Amino acid sequence: MGVEWREQSLATKCSLLIFVIFALLTPLLATGFGAVHLSIEQVWQSLLGGGQDLTSRIVLELRLPRILLAFIAGAGLALSGAALQLATRNPLADPYLFGISSGASFGAICVMTLLGGSFSGLLSGSELLSGAWLSQLTLPVGALLGSALSVLLVFSMSGGGYQIERILLSGVAVSFMFAALGSLLLYFSEPQAAAAVLFWTLGSFARASWAGLWLPALAVAGGFAVLLALKRSLLALLGGDETAHTLGIKVPFLRMGILLLCSLMTAVLVATCGGIGFVGLMIPHIVRLLVPGVQSLWLTALAGGVFMVWVDVLARTLLDNQELPVGVITSALGSLFFLYVLRRRRQVIHE
Repeated sequence: MGVEWREQSLATKCSLLIFVIFALLTPLLATGFGAVHLSIEQVWQSLLGGGQDLTSRIVLELRLPRILLAFIAGAGLALSGAALQLATRNPLADPYLFGISSGASFGAICVMTLLGGSFSGLLSGSELLSGAWLSQLTLPVGALLGSALSVLLVFSMSGGGYQIERILLSGVAVSFMFAALGSLLLYFSEPQAAAAVLFWTLGSFARASWAGLWLPALAVAGGFAVLLALKRSLLALLGGDETAHTLGIKVPFLRMGILLLCSLMTAVLVATCGGIGFVGLMIPHIVRLLVPGVQSLWLTALAGGVFMVWVDVLARTLLDNQELPVGVITSALGSLFFLYVLRRRRQVIHE
């Protein structure tokens, strides 16, 4: 990152510094938004342990875990999108469009509906995806199996990883297939459980808790470390498979490993937060617009986390006394961004 930083213009460096400062202030600023508005002074006093009892509980027990979970989820999804775009050389690659998110959601829905007796308390409303050990361990396993199955299907239908132009099309088909299977399971499940699962699939950080942060944090941190170690190999793929082969890189194994790594991070995040789409598509493009010619995983993770925190703030403040699902907002923004990327690619091809 040091060489890349020195090569940037003064305007780009100033923009990056402003963004980093804003990212550092984001937890402090975002904590003040909610049903009970808090000033920056109140938030700061609560963080230092000097606020009122009610204010401190709101900040430390409700909003701060939620903000941290939103940041972790945004960072993980953005990293997954960036890694998929590098591995497939496709700017439209995203865990949501690749079927990874749909596979993870299907696996989690299978666990919830088929183990209805064990999850009856979790699916009854207020206890859905709380800090219970059963939901913390069983849901991620089910989501991981579903996402891994989707990756294997996409990989097999794309010629073993060699025909990268078919990967995205295969991912879209697998995504629709798992979405249909998940809807079928919900159709035959209990109405109350189906309603609770349906709300969960739309994405929300409402059940965030300190006890539930360790698993997504561990998955995202581990995935980030692996991607940093493989960054040179991923950048070599941008030159084409033949160029990567001449450098001694086993392209199919690397591509398969990246897909499985992204499926792991996505599965844990889906099991914790539900389905949140298009973050992995938008953030890497925004980072490349902010810093042209640079593939920075650090900046991608930071931008994804900040983006998700403010989307969550918008979700709980846009309507009075109501909270919108986070996935609805990201899907609305992401679909428009998807059309923008398609139009921009078309203009580049015509030029």
